[in-house]
Amino acid sequence: MKTEPPRDHEDDSSSPRSLREALDHVREWARRTATTPAVRSSRKELRSLGLALGTPADSTRPLLSGARNAWVRHLPHGLAFAAVAALLPVTTTVLVQDYGMNGALAGALATAQTAPLLLAVSRPVQAWWVIFTADIVAAVAMLGTPGLDGRSWPWTPMNIVGYQLLMICLGLRAGRRTLLAVWLATGGAGLFFEVLSQEHSDGTQLLTFTLSGALLLLSATLRERGDAQRKLVEQETISEAERSQRTLLEERNRIARELHDVVAHHMSLITVQADSARYRIPHLDEEAAREFSSIAESARESLTEMRRILSVLRSEDAEGERTPQPGLRQLGQLVAATVRAGVPVTMSRTEVEIAAMLADLPASLDLSLYRIVQEALANVVRHAPEARTTISVSVESDSVTVVIVNGPGRARRVPLETTGTGHGLVGMRERVRLVGGTLDTGPLPGGGFRVAARLPRREKEPDSA
Repeated sequence: MKTEPPRDHEDDSSSPRSLREALDHVREWARRTATTPAVRSSRKELRSLGLALGTPADSTRPLLSGARNAWVRHLPHGLAFAAVAALLPVTTTVLVQDYGMNGALAGALATAQTAPLLLAVSRPVQAWWVIFTADIVAAVAMLGTPGLDGRSWPWTPMNIVGYQLLMICLGLRAGRRTLLAVWLATGGAGLFFEVLSQEHSDGTQLLTFTLSGALLLLSATLRERGDAQRKLVEQETISEAERSQRTLLEERNRIARELHDVVAHHMSLITVQADSARYRIPHLDEEAAREFSSIAESARESLTEMRRILSVLRSEDAEGERTPQPGLRQLGQLVAATVRAGVPVTMSRTEVEIAAMLADLPASLDLSLYRIVQEALANVVRHAPEARTTISVSVESDSVTVVIVNGPGRARRVPLETTGTGHGLVGMRERVRLVGGTLDTGPLPGGGFRVAARLPRREKEPDSA
């Protein structure tokens, strides 16, 4: 009787069904693992690093192109040319004579490994792709050369030197993510060659990986520090311009408020005179009385509009500015206050003489002259304490000139400022420009400072701002 051989059990692990089930389990595990947050995050980071390697630097300007000296601007190009001139023939010679590589292949690889250093001055990312690819190809090609035993592999000393120069260019231009991607790619290539042939590996991949990371970190730190300094200078420049503009606007607002008090006085006089004309002028006909009433009404409307505008210009702490505006007739009080602050001040004319000379001076010009003197004395108190100061006032047929001259002051101990608007020369220039005058300021040869303001005795149209 013929017997049949025993059949394998259906659950035997070597059966096709069991293999299929095992493969299905592996696929299911891989699918579940691929959907975990950690794996998704890792994929996203790897994708971003790959994009960083394919993204060139924001600027293609050569390194040090913003330097003032011409020789500094040309220095990176000169160093890159010198590096290529030194490394290219040495690399070719070593590959041919020491490693026994074919001359044409050695020349091509040496050129690809060194010539892109000239490109690295302005486009380091593109240069890295060429050099990195050439280094990998050269390392693979050296595995088939007869002279590999006992020599550096996978990177030759020339490769290491050229690669580190490239790292400096990258660190000075590329962003952080690109630098990280380059460093990891360098380490990954070294690890690949270590696994490929541990027999020929001599540790140059670890040296290259370490040096690359150090140079990338150092050069990137220097670049970011320089960028921070440039941004700080730019911000300071912008802040200074904004501060000057704000000071100018504040001074203009102050002048407008002061001129309101001057103009409002005259407008009030017009209103009173027009309203009282019918009582002061006997036998005034009805038509003239209506004309005077119209003049008074227009003056009152003008005053109302001026007060409405002034309410916008006045700040909450501007109550002190509602006091009557001063003029050169109060120059003696100003000088006395400055003397009490420790600055010896003398005037070329007495207060009575000045009042007589400026009897017919418009109130706005008188106020501008007073403020100029006030600010000049405040600057003396602020910057040259105890300096001897002289104030000269001269009147001509068509102009009034005020000159404030101070000598060198002593070393400042503490701030002594007690008067002035705090806007210095900006306020002086704006007041002079407003009335069509001229201002001359500057240091004196022997020390000290001079301020000379010349204003017309009759107001002129101011120059356009």
